[in-house]
Amino acid sequence: MKRSKRSVAWDHFDLKNGDVHCTHCDAVYKYNSATTTMMYHLKNAHPTLLAGSSSSSQPTITSVLARRSCDSQRADKITKGICKFIQTDMLPISVVEGKGFGNLMDIMEPAYHIPSRRTVTRLIETQYEERKEELFKKLAKAESVALTTDCWTALTAESYNTITCHYIGDDWEMNSAVLLTESLPGRHTADCLAEKLNGAVEQWGIEGRVIACVHDNAANIVAANRPTRVSWVSVACFAHTLQLAINDGFALYLNRVISAAGKLVGHFNHSTVASKTLQKKQEQMALPSHRLIQSCKTRWNSVCEMFDRLVEQRWAVAAVLSDRTVTKLQDARILELKDEHWRLMEEMQPVLRALKCATTVMSAEKDVSISNTYPITFGLINAHLMRKEGDGPKVIEFKTKVRSSLSTRMNVSYI
Repeated sequence: MKRSKRSVAWDHFDLKNGDVHCTHCDAVYKYNSATTTMMYHLKNAHPTLLAGSSSSSQPTITSVLARRSCDSQRADKITKGICKFIQTDMLPISVVEGKGFGNLMDIMEPAYHIPSRRTVTRLIETQYEERKEELFKKLAKAESVALTTDCWTALTAESYNTITCHYIGDDWEMNSAVLLTESLPGRHTADCLAEKLNGAVEQWGIEGRVIACVHDNAANIVAANRPTRVSWVSVACFAHTLQLAINDGFALYLNRVISAAGKLVGHFNHSTVASKTLQKKQEQMALPSHRLIQSCKTRWNSVCEMFDRLVEQRWAVAAVLSDRTVTKLQDARILELKDEHWRLMEEMQPVLRALKCATTVMSAEKDVSISNTYPITFGLINAHLMRKEGDGPKVIEFKTKVRSSLSTRMNVSYI
């Protein structure tokens, strides 16, 4: 259908399937070959767009910018941005087919044509090959390379193995890159894991330049990195070793406190009424509006974080448990912590914070160095884990156990 372009209304409306769509809002009108309705809408809904326009044939600067064409160069830039957006936020490629995404792009760039999922997939795969080639060139220049590896389980209960490399680049900065992430459908034997490691080294052309592989203390990965299977040095992860020593300390009376505290936190995290009431009590007591933190065996430092948060929110928590409109008496009796539990959590804060600091330092990606391992170990053994005046018997017991375990695992002696 041919339409007149003489009216300024066409600078703000598009004709689609017999209807006119405002480019500034969601207004849609039936087109009857006249622009009266469109002009009426602009004057009432967008009066500033027509300000200074003395003639219907004279478009405003705003209208011209709103209807600018999307040339191939700009379209290509937008497409690359969409691909990067999907990669960075790890979104499904099908996001480009979503109605909401389409509406957003219509507002941002009406003249842009969103590529299909197949096109975006092809572009991302092309970018992957380009990045892979870049990494090949960088690794070719690296004199020495270190590896880290770990096996993990996805939410779908599927097992995966990830291998990462670390090297010093031309800029003398620490660089890292993931060499491999593959599923492990079979048994995680030492031979299987060693085959994965050697295969990744061969695939990336870094044979003879791998000096070490850092891994956890699981028996299968330790065996996989023995000289009979690989050509590099096996290095146990210090942060994981430290956590094993800490867990040895928890294997005493503290485990009962952790269990009781975890049950209390779980109640608040699973009860909407309790969590909402806790927020109100926090406001009344001028406490920080923080959620309680649940500990998890596989999440380092979570016990320290759970204790810290509970001690911070102790009286707000107690107020909720004592409110019979929120917590039944029977439930309160089960959930309430003993005074000795609260006192122990507070006494444990300094030592747990020191251990958390050590773990955090040794878990850094850019600044971590093996040269920090023994200074931190000796600092913990000879300072933070030493008995101090005011320590309760349970704190002393924890320090003694962790100190002994860490010394044995790191093969160091007390000073």
